[in-house]
Amino acid sequence: MSSSFFGPETPFEIKIPDDHLALLNRKLELATFPDEIENAGRDYGPRLGDIKRLSARWQSGYNWRKYEAELNTILPQYQRNILVDGFGELNIHYIHKKSPLNGSIPLLFIHGWPGSFIEVVKILPLLTQPDEPQTQPNFHVVALSLPGFGFSSAPKQKGFGLNQFAEVGHKLMISLGYKKYVTQGGDWGSLISRRIAILYGHKHAKAWHINLPIAAEIVNIPTGSYATFNPTNKQEEDYKARTQWFSAEGRGYYAIQSTQPQTPGYALADSPVALLAWIYEKLINWTDDYKWEDDEILNWISIYWFSTAGPAASLRIYYEYGHESPALGSSNPTIPLGISLFPKEMTVYPKAWFQDPTLIFISEHASGGHFAAHENPLGLVTDLRKMFGKGGPAFGVTEI
Repeated sequence: MSSSFFGPETPFEIKIPDDHLALLNRKLELATFPDEIENAGRDYGPRLGDIKRLSARWQSGYNWRKYEAELNTILPQYQRNILVDGFGELNIHYIHKKSPLNGSIPLLFIHGWPGSFIEVVKILPLLTQPDEPQTQPNFHVVALSLPGFGFSSAPKQKGFGLNQFAEVGHKLMISLGYKKYVTQGGDWGSLISRRIAILYGHKHAKAWHINLPIAAEIVNIPTGSYATFNPTNKQEEDYKARTQWFSAEGRGYYAIQSTQPQTPGYALADSPVALLAWIYEKLINWTDDYKWEDDEILNWISIYWFSTAGPAASLRIYYEYGHESPALGSSNPTIPLGISLFPKEMTVYPKAWFQDPTLIFISEHASGGHFAAHENPLGLVTDLRKMFGKGGPAFGVTEI
């Protein structure tokens, strides 16, 4: 691939202007909160007390400069322009950390919504730093901010779908000298990984591992299988209950963001409290009783608030995916696939349902939810080492 497809790499540090911090403080100071129904718990959405507490902390007590400095210290960050066919150049922000071990595997980590590059923080040292010989292989890790997320620029034209997200990820790996690589992703990262496997499989993308296996996309399970499925054990009962809850009570955001994303975009771009409530709901509902610290939550939200394109840009992937031609994703990947199942994922299916001929690795975990790299980093990294390590089903895949 010609170097004309991507520009030179430049080091990057997060440095939010002081006036942006001052504006955030002012907006929080002027926030108006709704009332709430008594004894509703979280049935109607985030509790008023939680949002008021977090908003107050965000305005007074939370130190963005402290966490900004920490992220700049622990994450080697870069930017480069990447030319996307039909959409011009986008400036892409990414983390790139190489392992000191020879033969380490290039791995592209792909986040989703409402995540960001921050999801790689806990797994980065586990994947790149060797401790004992038996923990090999190690990985050269690349974690990009998807276009429209974090500190990457956003496309300005309609139609920037999964093929284009896949193109950006692929061209980024090629620009870094990784002609053969593997991918890992959850949420949108799972579907973008699938699209990379379809478009660039075998020659460049050698395997893919995901922690949100969307059944209809990954293994062609008929819609509504749970309607007639009778669980045979407690785990299957929990899986069915979780999936049915999400289908009935948790998908409202998807309907909105995949049809009229600009409408909530106005609220998220103007009101930090609206953004906080919109994302906090998912952080709480989609995790496995994870003990979020207030500043931890505010770090996630702040990255959206201070993002290069603004938080509204991150919603548009839903519209593009929902309106793209079904033919674009109709091919089936033919490179090796690995799956990690976590019990509090948004939708989760019994292990036995996954029968794709390319599936070479599958693992079930006793705990964890949607944000696996953040909630259960050791479990996710252990699966990657088992899949790609000596004796694993994908050992040596990038050497082929």
